[in-house]
Amino acid sequence: QVQVVESGGGLVQPGGSLKLSCAASGSILSIYDMGWYRQAPGKQRELIASITSGGSTKYADSVKGRFTISRDNAKNSVYLQMNSLKPEDTAVYYCNTRVLSGPFTINDYWGQGTQVTVSS
Repeated sequence: QVQVVESGGGLVQPGGSLKLSCAASGSILSIYDMGWYRQAPGKQRELIASITSGGSTKYADSVKGRFTISRDNAKNSVYLQMNSLKPEDTAVYYCNTRVLSGPFTINDYWGQGTQVTVSS
């Protein structure tokens, strides 16, 4: 079994910064792609940033230049540095990890989500 826990959300003023953290633990042989998604009220969950095990990154246009994804493979962790936050960034943010937990056993695991609210 694999557990994924996010932390770091909260309330921030427009223009401010937050850093989200996500750590995976349990039966992990290796972690492939890791990503951050978000879901605003009344909207579908969307992928906003992803990072491969080798460190290659991709971003949604809505966050490009403002958010930075990074990972620490030794800690099975992924981070999202969010700068220049806007009210439209308000959402629940979820971490997703693709984990190899046994021979030919690859699954996606989600964290419980962390609320980010951008408001004055």
